[in-house]
Amino acid sequence: MKAIEISAPGSPDVLRLVDRPDPVPGPGEVLIEVEAAGVNRPDLMQREGRYPPPKGITDIPGLEVAGRIIGLGPDDGQRPPRSANGRVWQVGDEVCALVAGGGYAERCVAPGVQCLAVPSGATAVEAAAIPEAFFTVWTNVFDRGRLMAGEWLLVHGGTSGIGSTAIQIAAARGARVLATAGTDDKCEACERLGATRAINHRVEDFVAVVKTVTADHGVDVILDIIGAPYAARNLASLARDGRLVQIGLMGGETAEISLRAILAKRLTITGSTLRIRTPAEKGAIAGVLEREVWPLVASRQVAPVINATFPLHDAASAHRVLESGNVIGKVVLVR
Repeated sequence: MKAIEISAPGSPDVLRLVDRPDPVPGPGEVLIEVEAAGVNRPDLMQREGRYPPPKGITDIPGLEVAGRIIGLGPDDGQRPPRSANGRVWQVGDEVCALVAGGGYAERCVAPGVQCLAVPSGATAVEAAAIPEAFFTVWTNVFDRGRLMAGEWLLVHGGTSGIGSTAIQIAAARGARVLATAGTDDKCEACERLGATRAINHRVEDFVAVVKTVTADHGVDVILDIIGAPYAARNLASLARDGRLVQIGLMGGETAEISLRAILAKRLTITGSTLRIRTPAEKGAIAGVLEREVWPLVASRQVAPVINATFPLHDAASAHRVLESGNVIGKVVLVR
């Protein structure tokens, strides 16, 4: 098969198209003929040598795919490939899948429990843009962050793949959303996606805007990808019993904060990574997504935002676009 290889840590130019052996599915796994693959910031970090794949995982980048099942792992009499909700996968099924690596290729192996049927009405490109962001948003905003209808959510990086997903799902489930972005155009995009108010962080203080818009209540949950520069201001923006969910460190990983606010407002600080979780853990998220979010996608209340597509052989251009910071939504590779 054709696949994209990272020839050495470095710039997008280190990505090259190579021939690799077809992957072989093991028990409980499926082989997918990839029609489209999402491009994500962890892929950029892996290319730079800062986010190596977990032990035993292919070095081919790519964390999400959509396509058709063309092979099944060996039937050991106990573990035919199944979805998280018990569907037995068959050759020919159209699926999207979260994977720990291997998405930038013509064929990819995925645990059956990490696969979901392509949502009704979604294209392969849209389906490929779903898994990484949707799994991340659900496990962080709704599992760890415990966001409920009527609460306030602040999303930093509102036009990223994760941000655009968080805004839509939270709004569709009855939360009120604020989002930060770096340009007026991006702020307008956040509000079109369902944010009550978007904040241009280059010209506005998000703490002050939160205070004004929420009538001094503060936000109940913050989803943050920035890290250190926002830490103290995030705590200042949270309401009593608020939850800060840290999922990225784009601005740095070390911050000095006062613990007094945590005590006074009974705050919770949490965070997570997704790639290193077990198939069983990821499957549990997939099962909830199918029940809770797939109907929203089928009704188009929630839809992945596609910024650009590139052919597989031009993965370098896809990385350059994502690195530019001018993306609203997702970048996807197609066959």
